Amino acid sequence: MNTLSTPTETGAVLEYRLTATDRCDSCGAQAYIAAEVNGSELLFCAHHGRKYEEKLRAIATSWHDETARLAE
Repeated sequence: MNTLSTPTETGAVLEYRLTATDRCDSCGAQAYIAAEVNGSELLFCAHHGRKYEEKLRAIATSWHDETARLAE
């Protein structure tokens, strides 16, 4: 089963799972997307998350996207 998650709003405060210490597995930039594949978590910046999204969504058991934070 594939799941999609986005941060939820509680009152006026958004709760995010990824922090500035979470880094993209491809380039080391701040991660905004987390995908679970075969029991392992893969982290991606917005650029690499979008680049690999189509292929990853086909095999990922979960997809967590916080790229909306970039517009804040």
